[in-house]
Amino acid sequence: MSDLTEPQLRALVENFYATIRQDDALGPIFNDIVQDWPEHLDKLTAFWSGVMLGSGRYSGNPMAKHVAIRSRLSPALFSRWLSIWGHSARALLPPDAAAAIEATAARIAKNLQRGCGLLENI
Repeated sequence: MSDLTEPQLRALVENFYATIRQDDALGPIFNDIVQDWPEHLDKLTAFWSGVMLGSGRYSGNPMAKHVAIRSRLSPALFSRWLSIWGHSARALLPPDAAAAIEATAARIAKNLQRGCGLLENI
């Protein structure tokens, strides 16, 4: 994606997770799990850089992380996450980049929910 840069992704990740940490529904989950926020933000910036820019910087298993906490997850929480993500993306990114990263996040969220047994595998 030519109109999306690494610094923009970093700004998006930082802004988004600052909001998430304060969210009544999502904050407790993330704040319980994340022990080192700077490291987590680096990892998530690398994840989105890999997904959106093809950087190959991310190594990890998002599915395993979500499956491990599936008892704390629900489709409503994924919807909340996506809503906040979309708001952050639209506030910080050019319109085409925001639309692309929102669509990608929605696909990833659907796959994670299926992997956690929260959605039917249709």
